[in-house]
Amino acid sequence: MTIAEKQQELLDELALFQDWTERYEYVISLGKKLPEMPAGLKSAERLIEGCQSQVWLEATCQDGRVRYLADSDSLITKGMIALFVRVLDGESPDAILTADMSFIDQTGLKEHLAPTRANALNLMATQMKQRALEFAGKN
Repeated sequence: MTIAEKQQELLDELALFQDWTERYEYVISLGKKLPEMPAGLKSAERLIEGCQSQVWLEATCQDGRVRYLADSDSLITKGMIALFVRVLDGESPDAILTADMSFIDQTGLKEHLAPTRANALNLMATQMKQRALEFAGKN
């Protein structure tokens, strides 16, 4: 499945919910399903700067595919990073770097988040692309 297809699948799932409260709860449930991040990985160098909550992001490259591990001390923020992990995890660095991340605007979540949390979505997408850039050309 391509990144665009995964994005559309996520948008289709979110469209099933009639109001933003239900979408918010669904996003939180996605965060709760993220694999556990070992405490040793929750370090300052893995923090995404500028987020209101603490958000840790680890990226590794295995067989030419970027693998992400993420966590947050906030349920909604953990759900938001889970959206990106779901879409980008297991993709090649080049696919991640060229991915159109505007799908997050189509979720309707930004309008219902505090400005600092809405900005965190952009920071997360940027940081995930930055981590992918570190692996680009090394395959």
